[in-house]
Amino acid sequence: QVQLVESGGGLVQPGGSLRLSCAASGNIFSMYTMGWSRQAPGKQRELVAAITSGGSTNYADSVKGRFTISRDNAKNTVYLQMNSLKPEDRAVYYCNADLLLRTVRAGNSRNWGQGTQVTVSS
Repeated sequence: QVQLVESGGGLVQPGGSLRLSCAASGNIFSMYTMGWSRQAPGKQRELVAAITSGGSTNYADSVKGRFTISRDNAKNTVYLQMNSLKPEDRAVYYCNADLLLRTVRAGNSRNWGQGTQVTVSS
């Protein structure tokens, strides 16, 4: 099991940028597929980006070209760089981790952070 702590959320104007960070405990971080999911008010939680232990990335269509997921295994940290933010990106963003990509993509990761709020508003 791994413990996850997100940071970096906040209020940003449309068109702006934010970088979310997720620090993980444990010494096998590099083995995990990491994901960033979000849940907007009244909507289902959705996976927006994932990165495998080998560095392969997956993105939801709604964020392709705007969001970038990356990881630093030496720091046990995964990042989500969010550019060209839109009001519809407003949500609580959750870091999650699992040993299997298919589990992350299904939204069933075994490990979740507490979430960080992102608000996009002028």
